Amino acid sequence: MPSPTAITGRLPLQGAARLFTASALMLFVQLALIRWSGANLLHLSYFSNLILLASFLGIGVGFLRAARPGDLGRYAPIGLFALVLFITLFPARIESTTSQLIFFTSVNPTGLPAWVSLPLVFLVIAATMTAFGEIAGRAFKEFPALHAYRWDILGSISGTLAFTLLSFLRAPSFVWPTVVAVAFIALYGRRLPPVSRVALLAVIAMLLMESMTPGVSWSPYYKVSTRLTDNGRGVDIWVNGIPHQVARDVDLRLALEPIYGKPYERAVNKSLQDVLIIGAGSGSDVAIALRKQARHVDAVEIDPRILQIGQQVHPNHPYQDARVSTFVNDGRAFLSSTDRRYDLILFALPDSLTLVSGASQLRLESYLFTIEAMRSAREHLKPQGVFAMYNFYRQAWLVNRLAGTLDEVYGHAPCIDTEHSAVALTIGLQAADVTCVAGGTWNRATAGVVPAPASDDWPFLYLEYHGIPGFYLLIIGLILLSSALGVRAFGARFSAMTAYRDLFFMGVAFLLLETKSVTTFALLFGTTWLVNAMVFTGVLLAVLLAIETTMRRRIPISTPVTVVGLFASLAVAFAVPNDMLLGLPVPLRLVFAVALAFAPVFCANLLFTSRFREVASPTNAFAANLLGAMIGGCLEYLSLLIGYRMLLLVVAGAYVLAVLSFRRPRVAGPVTS
Repeated sequence: MPSPTAITGRLPLQGAARLFTASALMLFVQLALIRWSGANLLHLSYFSNLILLASFLGIGVGFLRAARPGDLGRYAPIGLFALVLFITLFPARIESTTSQLIFFTSVNPTGLPAWVSLPLVFLVIAATMTAFGEIAGRAFKEFPALHAYRWDILGSISGTLAFTLLSFLRAPSFVWPTVVAVAFIALYGRRLPPVSRVALLAVIAMLLMESMTPGVSWSPYYKVSTRLTDNGRGVDIWVNGIPHQVARDVDLRLALEPIYGKPYERAVNKSLQDVLIIGAGSGSDVAIALRKQARHVDAVEIDPRILQIGQQVHPNHPYQDARVSTFVNDGRAFLSSTDRRYDLILFALPDSLTLVSGASQLRLESYLFTIEAMRSAREHLKPQGVFAMYNFYRQAWLVNRLAGTLDEVYGHAPCIDTEHSAVALTIGLQAADVTCVAGGTWNRATAGVVPAPASDDWPFLYLEYHGIPGFYLLIIGLILLSSALGVRAFGARFSAMTAYRDLFFMGVAFLLLETKSVTTFALLFGTTWLVNAMVFTGVLLAVLLAIETTMRRRIPISTPVTVVGLFASLAVAFAVPNDMLLGLPVPLRLVFAVALAFAPVFCANLLFTSRFREVASPTNAFAANLLGAMIGGCLEYLSLLIGYRMLLLVVAGAYVLAVLSFRRPRVAGPVTS
């Protein structure tokens, strides 16, 4: 049997071009799986980091297999086909809710139970990414360690930017497997097996059918579906397969759902010169504000596609009104960037159905309902100004948390209006600025359980108490069990990585460090897809800078300067509170955020690259690092218990273990880098 090197020599792409393309493909596929799987298997909308964990496991196993005969990578399209077929046949909506953890508005669960479907999908994704990892691993081992790592990172940056561009263009889903097919043709040409070609064509065909479904489009966050309702007088908007909002005639909306008019009834000052609506959506809340004689409305909506649908189909055409200004932005980011004050600020059902990314537990609106956000909104009210929010809150403790937060921020209790499961909370800058109906003032003494407010450090509004819910623990346990079985099934040996325990702990720490960077930038600049993409690209650029520095300066392994710099940068990041940065002008805020977030990333990768440069087996060492990152992804759930700031202590602890685990490799003579 010919050696892997000989096989690679007959492939269309060779050397650096092959490694670059394989690495770009891995990142692109990972991001595409997070988007598409989460849109069609609702369990993954709230556990999208499971795809990240499965990817790290699979790529790590693929690197371990890179030295074995045969090329599993040629059959990676079969795994993609199996995943798409499974999710197409068994789409699922998440369990409606539990008493301690709210996911989103109640829906009837379909498909397989979460405890069955999530481990199955995890295994399929891990197996698929094993094949992708093997492609990169075979190319990786043809280079000295740092040269290989450099091309891997350059490819990863390109894959991230390519997917970001497609998100910006709102490309339909069939474009993603088409890009994958082009990459496979470039990697294998005629040597791509017929079964893999058929699998790629089948995936493209299935997603082409999805894309051709009437009313289906993609935003940067959701798969969006529209359909006529109210006998053609309105439009239902579904996202990721469940009802999200209705573009409905304003008179019909107020007649069917009078809760939307309550904030205007409670306000003593009926003169609405300026109104801010966060979560403007398809425009119904804006139309109501205009009907209530608002002179000017600032409409903030995070999703550009939903805003566009409202501009196109809303029966009252509120966005065409000259009194309305629209902003595609995160609500918290808008508040931190404007000096304008308002007579009414309204949080209009900003309840997302997805996490920000596969690397954090943040929902799109997480930082909008913290106590710090409520204080920010209060600062933007005019004298006699009113703040209001309404939604289908579904749990008494959630209503009490929000009402208690307002009580603490304003110093008096809000009005509370209830209509079935819909609740409106309205509060004035002063108590006399609103008029509650008899018995309609929230009372902390009689409300029952009032959970502590969510905060910028612990922004988990829909979790009743600090802690990791049993459902999460069950899924994590099943995933770890599946991982052990999967590694054994693919014939990978953990013993091959025992010499790289320090790199394993570095992987644990780095994933958590990346998570902290994502959440920090989400708070400071908005939980938008663009901010998320910029952070991931920034992390990869910091890694690339560390590689180039190590290659040029020949930094010794575990040099005290690098270690001290790492722990000093972690200490500074821990010591500087986010609210200090939020008070800075945006340009200065960006400078400090980049320094605080990426200095530890750079120092951590100086430590990693100085160690990685001298490893005897780059593929086994890289596999150890990737499997460590998977464990780091599991530890990220600790944020539900201790908050994001304390994760930095876990990061520091993992790096301490990495430094203590380091053993200088026994090699004779100089090592080529």
